[in-house]
Amino acid sequence: MKTCVDKINSSQKLAEIIQEKYDQENSGCISTERFRDLLAAHGSELDPHKLEVLLALADINADGKICYQDFVNLVRNKRSNSFRRAILQGSRQLRNSALREEVGLGLSRRLVRHVAYETLPREVDRKWYFDSYNYCPPPWLMLAITIAEVIVFMYYGLQLNRWVLQVSSPYFLKGPLPYHPQLRAQAWRYLSYIFMHAGIEHLGLNMAMQLLVGVPLEMVHGALRIGLVYVCGVLAGSLAVSVADMTAPVVGSSGGVYALVSAHLANVVMNWSGMKCQFKLFRMAMALVCMSVEFGRAVWLRFYPPAFPPCPNPSFVAHLGGVAVGLTLGVVVLQNYEQRLQEQSLFWIFFSVYTLFILCGIFWNIFAYSLLDVKLPPPP
Repeated sequence: MKTCVDKINSSQKLAEIIQEKYDQENSGCISTERFRDLLAAHGSELDPHKLEVLLALADINADGKICYQDFVNLVRNKRSNSFRRAILQGSRQLRNSALREEVGLGLSRRLVRHVAYETLPREVDRKWYFDSYNYCPPPWLMLAITIAEVIVFMYYGLQLNRWVLQVSSPYFLKGPLPYHPQLRAQAWRYLSYIFMHAGIEHLGLNMAMQLLVGVPLEMVHGALRIGLVYVCGVLAGSLAVSVADMTAPVVGSSGGVYALVSAHLANVVMNWSGMKCQFKLFRMAMALVCMSVEFGRAVWLRFYPPAFPPCPNPSFVAHLGGVAVGLTLGVVVLQNYEQRLQEQSLFWIFFSVYTLFILCGIFWNIFAYSLLDVKLPPPP
């Protein structure tokens, strides 16, 4: 079996052959007839599913030419919008059987195939991902955040000698991590609050959703894109609290978690016929139940009489901020697998709206509290 490096070298070699022998005029294109000859001679050196896509591309452009850059994008795991449209709108179905029907796969490859069917709505994208993914790098971001949250929770559990409803301890908000309205000038708290949780019930629900949804999404879309959605959800959550629930503190990773889960569920609904994950209706219902239970717990806790008035219990508004990010920015990220986000106009529209919200939130925190004469709880 060829290694990933061997396959990349073979693909680059084929690209050089195309450019040197079949495009001597440097037009940027070659005829489909020559393209098919090349595939027949060198197709065994390519990943089988990439060969399948190239054959589909040749059939779609039977009377035209193949753009050299489209081929380079393919072998380098980058696709242009024109190339994607050519494949998806072609008159021909991909030749081989579905990825699910392949047999003889090892455990790691079966996991990759499972993740592909969990997250991607198009068979061509699933096959593309299956050939391209090699666990390098692994899904480290969601795992690292989860481990850090568990470590912080264990530390405060030992310090406070309390594991359920830690928020009822008078020392819970005294650390450097949770967001508190009196300490909003300490900018890191708008992000660091994710490492604190109200209790083991809070941590458990967030950790389950973060791992079950976040890790597969990171395997497909990468740490950079998933980290963008997660961090945007976290920041939107704390700023939403500072605007809509001005006297309340914030703890927990629900802003980031709800951004990822909302984006994933919206992507499933928008591509319902294409998503081939098993029991998708039941699993989507269970995800909504988990989100509702966690949100209901947060609402109950917010209005439950605080153990140490006048400081209220942590706010639930961060959940709503995360959902808003997931249904806008997050959906655009998940809908554009292997496409450059900077080339998507919808991405820039939502990112501009998000940036405007952040700027408004910053000015709100600077001026609104004094102008409205908000009576804040004493600092922890």
